[in-house]
Amino acid sequence: MAKRKRLTPAQPGFLETKSAGADPGPGLTPGFAAQQTPVAHTPPAPPPAPPIAQVARDSSASAALAEVSAELESARAEGRLIQALPLHSIRRDHLVRDRLLVDPDEMIVLKQSLRSRGQQTPIEVVDLGPEAEPRRYGLISGWRRLTALDELHGGTGEARFGTVQAILRSPETAEAAYTAMVEENEIRVALSPYERARIVAKSVEQGVFPSTKQALQTLFAAASRAKRSKIGSFLPVVAALDGVLRHPAALTERLGLRLSKLLEDDPELGRDWRVRLRKAEIEDEPAAEIAWLEAAAAEAEAGPGASAQPASPPETGTRTAPAAAPDTPPAPPAPSAAKPATPAPEGAREIIKGVYLEQGGGFIHQTLTLSGPKVDAAFKARLIAWLQDQS
Repeated sequence: MAKRKRLTPAQPGFLETKSAGADPGPGLTPGFAAQQTPVAHTPPAPPPAPPIAQVARDSSASAALAEVSAELESARAEGRLIQALPLHSIRRDHLVRDRLLVDPDEMIVLKQSLRSRGQQTPIEVVDLGPEAEPRRYGLISGWRRLTALDELHGGTGEARFGTVQAILRSPETAEAAYTAMVEENEIRVALSPYERARIVAKSVEQGVFPSTKQALQTLFAAASRAKRSKIGSFLPVVAALDGVLRHPAALTERLGLRLSKLLEDDPELGRDWRVRLRKAEIEDEPAAEIAWLEAAAAEAEAGPGASAQPASPPETGTRTAPAAAPDTPPAPPAPSAAKPATPAPEGAREIIKGVYLEQGGGFIHQTLTLSGPKVDAAFKARLIAWLQDQS
């Protein structure tokens, strides 16, 4: 019977390449491991072709993703998607605002609400296009919320106040944008009669509406005819005193109608009031300004000669003889102010006597052209000075 040979177990590092001078392990001669050829690794076989179920699943996922993307884009374009926009990306002066003043107490309440509950109602903006960067969006409505967030962010530095929730609107015309702004303020916080009349006048100046009548009927379509008539009655006051009144929102309806009637009877009265208001030292309080306007109205109603006093009272109660006529002949009467009217350029309207305004451009970028017999070097200098004061 053959003799059995005892076998030893395989070494764990038998197939590993040893570095020079390393111990080849028990039972092996030195250098044997270094002479071993490395084992070639066979590349993995390609995966089998996907089954029809996998192909259908991938196709369904792609279709669902495309549908969701299309729906999001549609919601964004139609104003159904609320977006978080940086405060610095929004132009607050995109539209002429109808609100002139904000009640400080109301602003405090709004800030407290934003601190505790966050922004509950989004603002409305319009996309002005990439060329308007970095202020790409124009504010339509939500001026108070945007202002409150800006003040909170500046005071606290918290990131949550650095963005505003907004809905992107795409008004087809400027009329729609102005109407949206007025409607929101009429619902939330009632505007004063002066503020209502001012936004009517400014929208006509901006070329949004061709006439004040159409502006009144469009911006205040939900108001009664009597209310629209009262708003229209404030237009002469706005034309005469806008920019010089410090507290125009405090002007009552009764006083406004009184001033309007005086201005309609004497248009030059507005220019006189503007000059006197600029020079008058009135306390920065609504009551003081209202008192000044009441006195000016009473003076105008009394007439120019009402405040004139005689140089000296008569010595007796008898009737005095009329004064002798002076040797100097009286000055000839001033020439009549009526002059042949200068025809307005085509497409322009007369904003003041002798000055015509022609508007062009689109909703976002507008152009203004002034012409007429009164547009001279002095007029240009005054206009430039006024524009510089507004900056």
